[in-house]
This record gives sequence, C-alpha cells and structure tokens, in this order.
Amino acid sequence: MTTTSARTVAGNLCLGSAPDSWGVWFPEDDHQVPYTRFLDELVAAGYTWLELGPYGYLPTDPRELADALSVRGLQVSGGTTFGALHRPEAWDTMLAETRRVAELTAAAGAHHLVFIPPMYRDEKTGEYTESPDLTAEQWNSLGGRANELGRILLEEYDVRLCLHPHADSHIQTQPEIEQFLNETDSRYANLCLDTGHVAYGGGDNLDLIRRFGERVGYVHIKQMDPAVLDQVAAENLSFGEAVKRGVCVEPPAGVPDPASIVDALSTLDAELFVIVEQDLYPCAAEVPLPIAVRTREYLTGCGLSGRKRPAAR
Repeated sequence: MTTTSARTVAGNLCLGSAPDSWGVWFPEDDHQVPYTRFLDELVAAGYTWLELGPYGYLPTDPRELADALSVRGLQVSGGTTFGALHRPEAWDTMLAETRRVAELTAAAGAHHLVFIPPMYRDEKTGEYTESPDLTAEQWNSLGGRANELGRILLEEYDVRLCLHPHADSHIQTQPEIEQFLNETDSRYANLCLDTGHVAYGGGDNLDLIRRFGERVGYVHIKQMDPAVLDQVAAENLSFGEAVKRGVCVEPPAGVPDPASIVDALSTLDAELFVIVEQDLYPCAAEVPLPIAVRTREYLTGCGLSGRKRPAAR
C-alpha cells in the first residue's frame, strides 16, 4: 500500500487546477466568483498551472490574459471547449467556436484542448434535450469529425484534441469511451481521462490506463461519492442535481482512489498534466480555497508536483 509520506515524485506528471474547482461552469454567472479572486486563490492554494475553463470567464484578449497570469506567476496547461461532433449541421458553428479557444490556448503557450461533448440533459433543469443513445450513423459522424477537428487543431495551432468523457453525455460509459477511441485516429484525437466522470459512468479507470495508456493525453483527477452515485442510479438524477448533492468529493474520499490513479499514470511512457477538478457549482465563495489547499497537499503526498511542464502529446 502506498503511503503519502513515502511516495516519491511521479516525475512524468504535472499537477494543476481549474476554474471548475472554484465552482465555475459558465462564462458569466451570479453564483461564481470573479476571475481575479479565482486566480488569487489559486496562487494562495499553491498551484502554478491552470486550465482556462469556460471561454469568456478568464480574459479572452491574449495580452490581458498574459498580464493577469504573469503577475501571479501562473501558467496555462490547456484550454476548454464544448461541441457536438455527432451533429453535422452544427459543424461550422462548433468549428468557429473551437478555433477561438484554440487561438487563445496557443497564445497562452499551451498545447492541449479539452473537448467536452454536450450533455443530453439540461445543466440546470435536468430535462432531457435529446436521446441518450447515438445511432450508428451519429457515431460514424462523431469519429470522423473528431479526426478532422483534431487535424485542424494540430496543424494550425499546435494544439492537441483531448476528448473529455462526461456525465449525461454520449461518451460517458466505458464502452462509449472505448468506442470513441476505436472510431478515432490517435494522431488527431485522444483522451482527457477524467477519473471522476469515468467512475460516474461505471467505468474502470485503472483498466483504461492499462489498456489505453497510449491514448491518454491529459488528465482530470476527481473523486465521486459512492452514496450519491447510488442515488443517481435509483432516482435517475441529472448530473447537475448530483453535483448539488455533493457527488464530487475531495481526496482521499470517494472513488476512484487517487493514489492508485497516480501510481498507474506514473508508469506510462508519457508526460501528462494532471488537473484537479472538483465540480462545486454552485457553492459559497468561501468554500473552494480550503478544499483546494487540502487537495493539493494530499496529491503532493501522492507524488504529484506542479513544477515541470509536460511535453506536448
């Protein structure tokens, strides 16, 4: 059993955090703290690296963003965007939006873009907005479009597409994650392994790392409360409602075991960002900082460090 006091540094992994850990889901929302407070508290919690979060929350002017980060000694691990690859009619709009995020990501010196598929339930009401199952034709479209988008991002922006499995999306369960990987070209589309969302969908993170480690290009580390997951299954809860009930918990509580995840990732022949995400929306403004401090201290004890920039993969 690994102990936090004896754990050596996992030299291929670089720790960071994200606006999500401060309860930020949207570019603007009355429940969210101002971006300046997020950045100040990120530094106070001991982090150097951050993901950009929803486009428009942090400054979108590259110079303004660079100034806000440099004065605090912060660096960017990657950008974040959303898009429906299974809807051909949405391609042009989605591509234009993704280009904006990729341009800002590249300007910030980062090389990863976390791409999140849309949820088929409304984030705030939980109402179903489309079928939870894709047709074979939609899966074919999704794979082809992911490859095309990934090629554009790589060739034009030197940014790597990392698909993020997400609760209440069409890439949530392990079979869906594996189908995505089988439908796509590793040159252009790979995986942002979100350990919490994999657990939410009933998947096995350690199995995915073992069998598809070469497709893991980026990591979100988070844990889910098994008791709330039982409520999700019993009551058909939406992800938004599950978050309100506290499904996301700080380590070492919840599943999967973060120390085991770090150990497994440390065996991969790749340098990876491991970004803390604890879905807290909505939350009181004073809640995130102490959690962020405790989380960093725990994960540092597991061997994670925020000192080294991983090579782009």
